[in-house]
Amino acid sequence: MPTKTPRPRRRFAPPNAIASALAALLTTTAGAAEGSYASTVPDAYPDTVYWGDTHVHTYLSGDAFGMGTRVTPEDAYRFAKGEEVVSTGGERVRLRRRLDFLMVADHAELLGILPRLVGGDERMLATEDGRTWARFFAEAPSVPDVLNAEDSEAFHNLGQSLMSGKAAWTGDFAIDDAVRREVWHAVTEAAERHNDPGSFTAFAGYEYSASMLHRNVLFAGGPEQTRQTLPFSGYDSDNPEDLWAHLAEYQTRTGSGVIAIPHNSNLSRGGTFSDRTFGGAAITAAYATLRAEREPVVEATQIKGDSETHPLASPDDPFADFETRAAYRRVQDDPSDAWVRGSYIRPALKRGLDFEAEVGANPFKFGLIGSTDSHTGLATADDDYYWGMLAAYEPNPYRALAQPDHTASGYAAVWAEANTRQALFAAFKRREVYATTGPRIVLRFFGGWDYTEADAARPDLAALGYRKGVPMGGDLTCPETPQAPRFLIRAVKDPDGANLDRVQVIKGWRDQEGTLHERIYDVAWSGNRNLRDGELEDVDSTVDIATATYLNSVGAAELAVTWTDPDFKADEVAFYYVRVLEIPTPRWTAYDAAFYGIGGLPETAPMVTRERAYSSPIWYTP
Repeated sequence: MPTKTPRPRRRFAPPNAIASALAALLTTTAGAAEGSYASTVPDAYPDTVYWGDTHVHTYLSGDAFGMGTRVTPEDAYRFAKGEEVVSTGGERVRLRRRLDFLMVADHAELLGILPRLVGGDERMLATEDGRTWARFFAEAPSVPDVLNAEDSEAFHNLGQSLMSGKAAWTGDFAIDDAVRREVWHAVTEAAERHNDPGSFTAFAGYEYSASMLHRNVLFAGGPEQTRQTLPFSGYDSDNPEDLWAHLAEYQTRTGSGVIAIPHNSNLSRGGTFSDRTFGGAAITAAYATLRAEREPVVEATQIKGDSETHPLASPDDPFADFETRAAYRRVQDDPSDAWVRGSYIRPALKRGLDFEAEVGANPFKFGLIGSTDSHTGLATADDDYYWGMLAAYEPNPYRALAQPDHTASGYAAVWAEANTRQALFAAFKRREVYATTGPRIVLRFFGGWDYTEADAARPDLAALGYRKGVPMGGDLTCPETPQAPRFLIRAVKDPDGANLDRVQVIKGWRDQEGTLHERIYDVAWSGNRNLRDGELEDVDSTVDIATATYLNSVGAAELAVTWTDPDFKADEVAFYYVRVLEIPTPRWTAYDAAFYGIGGLPETAPMVTRERAYSSPIWYTP
């Protein structure tokens, strides 16, 4: 992995070519020219996009510790804030651009127990499992041993020996509530120490890990509220409905908000967005309402792959097969198979329209975010600065050979009035959030009836967007005189990243016969390309795989458009969301191969990527 010189954060210092566009989108005084435009909206509205990660594991997670991670929550928060820390492998590391918020989401199951066991806590050592695993960790190879292996065979053997420690996560250590409370209070206190309203937000939280239906639980409040509960784990119940009930009771009792964020649905074997409840019952209006209230956002992209859609669910989408992981490209006899429908976001959004019609409420009415699921404690999502998912897969000459299916992804983008727990949490609740696979693409998406073509070029686009319509995550209801909705969209490239290829609107709808449909519209694109029979010619690739480089000689710094649905029918319920694609760029596997001189990567290992952003939907109701 190339050595990177830390650079100062540059949220509002882009190249001149896009400075005016960023200023129009981000009306703050933090680095933007004062008076870059004057808002004509008297009331405050979310004028800043904040970047963060709600899914980072440290050594407090049983699986992370068992597989070698020794980075602490203190390290994780400091790293996210842009400070230099030492990785488990011994490297001094620092984010090139700091994040605005972070939640350390360590697994609730045996939370914090293994570090205490290895530290000699007599309560853990009093059990046979405790003594057995203490001996294992005393003798196991270290992460530096694995990373510095002599060859790929030694890397594999040492890594397998190290990572067999994950089984300690299921050990019996006779943990009682007093120990759980002691650990949980330390977790909430770490978040409180690093929470700096206006500068950096540290959320207290944890991961509920039941079966393949994991959720990240995010608390809006501070320790005065969070100390009044304990993490709800898969040991308490495998049923997410029990988690929701637990969180609802907490919120009623403390008056402080809490949400659950489903993640990594692509590996849930159809369970995340099932047509039935966990217990097999039919979905009711009460279930749908509770789920939508408790889970307003979902994680669309992360290191273990992308969950937007799958080629079997979206066969007419040429960009559907994005980081779906080779192991999960197995052929399904039926594209509507429950495994696919229940594991991906777009088909779930479509089926939510069915439930709305059938029971009167939509259980799958959610916004989209990204997060990493890093088990290294390091929230990195850039392909050229990818620190891996596990400590044993920190940068080394062999990881691209051993684990090429993992992807460098993703981050959560939140439009909020301030960088505080309260403001960010409110944005999560109203779904004014979006996902990226890593690049800090700035995306605005509004729906309404009165936008004009000229509005897309206005410097006060955001002010007009809020005045005339609703932002991403919002609802549109058909006016008295039916007319097609208009959507105001602007996307601006990451100032430190690649140019943009195109902006697409993804529409899903339910017709009067009850049939579900989807369509992808290319609505804005770079260069002089034209639509031919509804298809847009792909942008040229400038990637040189051998050197892991590319040129920003194609693509655009900004794409903006006012778009009207040409296929609108006033009596059909629908949703719309935006997908922004970058030009092709080198994937992390290409960076590793170029730096380490790796040959013989599997043919299935992708070397080029198409980074992207997904907005939260806007829903239309007749």
